[in-house]
Amino acid sequence: MIKEAEIVCPPGQQEDEAVLTALASAAINIPQKRIKGIKVLKRSIDARGRKVLYRMQLSIYIDEPYLPEIYNHQYKNVKDAKPVIIVGAGPAGLFAALQCIEQGLKPIILERGKDVKQRRRDLANINKQGLVNPESNYCFGEGGAGTYSDGKLYTRSTKRGDVTGVLKTFVAHGATEDILVDARPHIGTNKLPQIITAMRESILNAGGEVLFDTKVTSLLVSFGKIQGVQLANGEKLMADAVILATGHSAHDVFRMLHAQNILIEAKPFALGVRIEHPQEIIDRAQYHCEYRGPDLPPSYYNLVEQVDDRGVFSFCMCPGGIIAPCATAADEIVVNGWSPSKRNNPFANSGTVVQINMEDVKGDMADPFRMLDFQQRAEHLAFKAGGGNLVAPAQRMVDFVERRVSADLPINSYLPGCKSVDLIEVLPDWIHARLRKALPAFGRKMKGYYTNEAILVGVESRTSSPIKVPRDRETYQHPQVAGLFPCGEGAGYAGGIISAAIDGVNCANGVRKYLDV
Repeated sequence: MIKEAEIVCPPGQQEDEAVLTALASAAINIPQKRIKGIKVLKRSIDARGRKVLYRMQLSIYIDEPYLPEIYNHQYKNVKDAKPVIIVGAGPAGLFAALQCIEQGLKPIILERGKDVKQRRRDLANINKQGLVNPESNYCFGEGGAGTYSDGKLYTRSTKRGDVTGVLKTFVAHGATEDILVDARPHIGTNKLPQIITAMRESILNAGGEVLFDTKVTSLLVSFGKIQGVQLANGEKLMADAVILATGHSAHDVFRMLHAQNILIEAKPFALGVRIEHPQEIIDRAQYHCEYRGPDLPPSYYNLVEQVDDRGVFSFCMCPGGIIAPCATAADEIVVNGWSPSKRNNPFANSGTVVQINMEDVKGDMADPFRMLDFQQRAEHLAFKAGGGNLVAPAQRMVDFVERRVSADLPINSYLPGCKSVDLIEVLPDWIHARLRKALPAFGRKMKGYYTNEAILVGVESRTSSPIKVPRDRETYQHPQVAGLFPCGEGAGYAGGIISAAIDGVNCANGVRKYLDV
C-alpha cells in the first residue's frame, strides 16, 4: 500500500531518512515499523514565517518496499532511417534529436559552434582577453546558451508537454534526481557540459549525426517544400524536413530567412540591466536571519512592479552566481548570469528588465528587424560606453536612481571588468526612468535590496528573441515552407531550457506526422 502525505521539517533534516520516516509515520498514523520506504515527490523551502522550513510531499510505502526508478534509456538504432536535419545543438535541438530517434527518424544536428570541451577555450578568451569568436561563445556551441546559463529548470510551461519526461532525460544523462523533486530545480553550469556530452553520445550511439563547426547559410526550397540546407563550405545536405532551432542570438539566420523571402516577424522583448548584490544581503532578506548557515541554499528572489503601464521585473535570477559576457560580436556588450551546482559564489545576480512593446520602438511597423535593430543599438552603446575589451558600463544602484555617476564600483563577478558611467548613456530614457522608479519599490518589498552595495551592469538585452518565425499551431510548420519547423527560443516559442526542450520534442512529433513514418 502506498499513501501520500505532506510533512515539514527544519533545514538540515530534509535528507535524514530516520527523521522523514518518523514524520511520515505521524502524518498518516501508521507505526514506523510498517513503513518500508519513502519517496520524495516534491520539496520546497517555506520562508514566509520567522522560521524557515522545508515542505515535502512524500509517497510512503507501507508493508512493501520502495524500488528506486532506473532512469537509463535504450534508444533504437536509426542509422539507416529517414534523415531529419536539425540546425542548432541547444536544448531544443538536442531534445528534438532524441525524440526523432524515438520516432524512428535519423537526426543530423548541424551546430555552427564547437563541442563543449573546445568551446571552453573560446570562453576563456572572452573572459580574460575580451576576444569574441562569433561562432563559438556563450551563445553558440554545443548545448547552446543553456549550457552556460546555470541550468535553471523552473518553468511555467507545464501545459505544453511532458516536463517530467524532460527532467528524467536529464537524469538519465547524469543530472541528480534532485531536479525531479525540487520546486526550483537547477543543474549547475559546471555539470551541464558532461550531461550535454552524454546526450550527444546517445544520439551518436543510436546512429544519429552531430556535426560541429558547420554553419547553414541558406535553406534549399523548391515549390514551397524544404529540400535541405546549404553549408558555408558549399556542401549541400538533403532532407525532407528541417528543424530550425538556432537560438535567440543567431541574427544572421533571421537575415538569411528574410533574404530568401521566408516570412519572419518582429516581436516584443525586454531590455535592462543585470543587478548583482552580495549574496548575504539576499539571504538576510529572504530567510529573516543574519546568517544563512550551511543547511539552507543561497536564496533567490522574484520581483515585479508595474511602472507607467509597463512591467519591470527580475529575470533569470542566479543565487551564488556570476555575471557572464554573452556577446556574439566584437562590438557589443551583452550580459547574462549563471551559477555552479553548489551556488557557492559570494554574489547573487538577476536580470532586471523593462517590457518593450511594438509601439515603443519607432520605425516601419512592417519591418521585421525593427525590434532587433533596437536591441543591437543598446548593445553597441554599451560597448562604446565601456571603452572596449568587453568592459561593461556599470553604476551603483542608489547612484543610478539619483542620477549620479558612481565614484567607484563594488567588487563584482564580471570578469572582463566594469567602468563607472551614467547608464543613461546606454539605456533609452523611458527604460532608464522606469528602472529608477522600480528599484526603490523593490526595496520596499524586500528589505535590503535597495542599496549602493548593489551594482547595475549593462546591458541585459537577450531575454528573448526580438524576432518570431511563424508556424502553424497544429503542424508546427512554417506557413510558406512545408517541412520547415521553426523551433525553440530563437523562433519565439520558448523562454528557457525546459520550454525549449519541450518545443523540440513537439517539433519532432510534428516531423513524424509530416513524413508519415
